[in-house]
Amino acid sequence: MSAWSTHHWDRRSALRAAMGLAAAGGLAACGGNTGRDGGPGSGKRLVQYFHAYGEAGTEQAIRRYAKAYEEADVTTQWITGSNFESKLFASLLTDKAPDVFEFHPQIQLVKSGQVADLTDLVEPVKDDFNPADIQSHTVDGKIYGVRMIDDPQFFFYRKSMFEKAGVGVPTTLDELLATAAELTTDKVKGIYLGNTLHPIVNPMIWASGADTLDEKNEIAYHTDGVVGGFRTLRKLFTSGDLLLDAPTDFWDPSALNQGLTAIQWCGMWAMPQMQQALGDDLGIFPFPKVTDTGKQAVTNGGWSMFVNAKGKNVEAAKEYVKWLWIDQKEYQEDWSLSYGFHIPPRTSIARSADKLTSGLPAEGVRLFNEFGHFDNIGWTQAMITALEDVLADCVRKGGDPESALDKADATVDRELQKLFG
Repeated sequence: MSAWSTHHWDRRSALRAAMGLAAAGGLAACGGNTGRDGGPGSGKRLVQYFHAYGEAGTEQAIRRYAKAYEEADVTTQWITGSNFESKLFASLLTDKAPDVFEFHPQIQLVKSGQVADLTDLVEPVKDDFNPADIQSHTVDGKIYGVRMIDDPQFFFYRKSMFEKAGVGVPTTLDELLATAAELTTDKVKGIYLGNTLHPIVNPMIWASGADTLDEKNEIAYHTDGVVGGFRTLRKLFTSGDLLLDAPTDFWDPSALNQGLTAIQWCGMWAMPQMQQALGDDLGIFPFPKVTDTGKQAVTNGGWSMFVNAKGKNVEAAKEYVKWLWIDQKEYQEDWSLSYGFHIPPRTSIARSADKLTSGLPAEGVRLFNEFGHFDNIGWTQAMITALEDVLADCVRKGGDPESALDKADATVDRELQKLFG
């Protein structure tokens, strides 16, 4: 059984859900061992929160890193289940809140004063980070959060199935539909986009030559190309060539590994599992362009480390984050490459990572560099949900994309007014 199959949530959107700290106020803080009551050492005690990664060895690695830190006793809360974000935000309202926690860049956390300014930690090594990672964590010139891993997502496919069907790798969305039709048999569906289809909303927008927000934090997704993209996805949804209701969601490689589909949207984290199962019968390609003016797209997910600005140990927490995620390059490389494949955000580590320098991993890095899109810190969960609702309306239910996007515009505009005036 895949290590990922014990999880039932969307790595990017569900766990990125900054639901609003006030809304979480009625929830109980998570975990029994808060880490406040023991341990030898300097007397400083810190608690860090991580969601339960699916890759074997991840929990042991995080605990091993923490144990090696000599300036404080660091306790790890390894949060299992499907509601990491609810437990995290509930705990942040209590005296048992973590000092350090992993999450995704969200501007609400900055504007509410929940996360500490880490510019002084990152600035001395800023040039060694992927510039897009720095940008996605920056508000008003200040850097909030340190990126731990970059997680590119693209299409994985079975080469032998392509050869048998006599098809090539698609470079446009129309070609993708035609390819899926040729690959579909009575036992195998041509393509799998995840059970909710949510992971392909943003790459479809990018591949249409559009974006979620522009540089002025104004709506940039409502274009003729995006409307056409939703209409094409509706054709795919009703074609009979799309795998629906798979046993596990897109983040788990089982659908492809077990021969349920010939093409699957997934993340680079699963590449080692796929290679173990399929060997050389595995290829990757980006989300194909939707319009003539569009460009193929790769989603870059990932996780970052934040310091609780409202905690009791802010300076000690910042020192720990600097030690682990700035100074300890050996641990950073281990975290990126020993438990699934992730791209190290530090360019010096990424360049020297032997596991990423050849074969399919190197191709993944190339696609990441050429076609990758990063999180926009101003693109909030309410906005994400609004676009997911568009997909549900016009792809699943056959509604009119223009009307659905008009409705989304109203929601997104309200959010933008609250955040940026």
